[in-house]
Amino acid sequence: MRPLLTGPLTVETVTVSIRDLPQRLEGCRIVQLSDFHYDGQRLSPRLLQQVVNCVNDLAPDLIALTGDYVTRDPTPIFDLVTYLSQMKSRFGTVAVLGNHDNITLEGRRTILRSLQQAGIHALWNDIAYPLGDELPVVGLADFWSREFHPAPLLDSLSPAQPRLVLSHNPDTAELLAPWRVDLQLSGHTHGGQIVLPMIGPVAALIQSLRLSVLAKLPFDLPYLKRNCFKIVRHWEWVSGLHRVGQNQLYVNRGLGSYAPGRLGCPPEVTVVELVRG
Repeated sequence: MRPLLTGPLTVETVTVSIRDLPQRLEGCRIVQLSDFHYDGQRLSPRLLQQVVNCVNDLAPDLIALTGDYVTRDPTPIFDLVTYLSQMKSRFGTVAVLGNHDNITLEGRRTILRSLQQAGIHALWNDIAYPLGDELPVVGLADFWSREFHPAPLLDSLSPAQPRLVLSHNPDTAELLAPWRVDLQLSGHTHGGQIVLPMIGPVAALIQSLRLSVLAKLPFDLPYLKRNCFKIVRHWEWVSGLHRVGQNQLYVNRGLGSYAPGRLGCPPEVTVVELVRG
């Protein structure tokens, strides 16, 4: 395990209003976890066990996992699922994959298969109904894959029907705006990892400054502009709850870290409580 800054595990609780939410799901609690990057370097077994114990103490109705279980090599998923399978909830666990889980087709298949064998309903462009027919859970392929095609799934649902969407990358919220998305759960950003008081995420500041400089140049540098958006385009959605048009988006800060680690941005367990809107 690398000596990375991390900070204490934090539980963030948010209440989300859902239009047409069935009465029986009033107060339903969903725990979200994201961005494990479990590879022996970025998430310690001690912190991971702390996460498992925390989730079980919360006794959620549903657990939602939003991707990046590994960093590059898919084989650590075999060890990771022994932890994930310890987590208990009333209606089980649903999951989608992130960009790091889809580096190779065989790696993706390995991770999907391992999650399924651990009793986790892993979704790749699919719909699950752990909470019943009245509130489907739509799990999308990763945004950076060639298989990100939300239209067939969302078009198959009635516009009058509330739904939850799991999508690793929060940038997808912009593309999902034409459809009803009562709540999208995402990760990917790590919350920016380095967050300074009165300034915010350092990565967002760097991107803003770079774009400001590029905008003043008398010529276009499209490659540099693309590089600015290498991680995420919408840094304004770096963490927390956001309104995107008529839809709602929650972005989890994740658990794993890249060097040098986290500062002012501790690893997160999210508790989402659903209420009738």
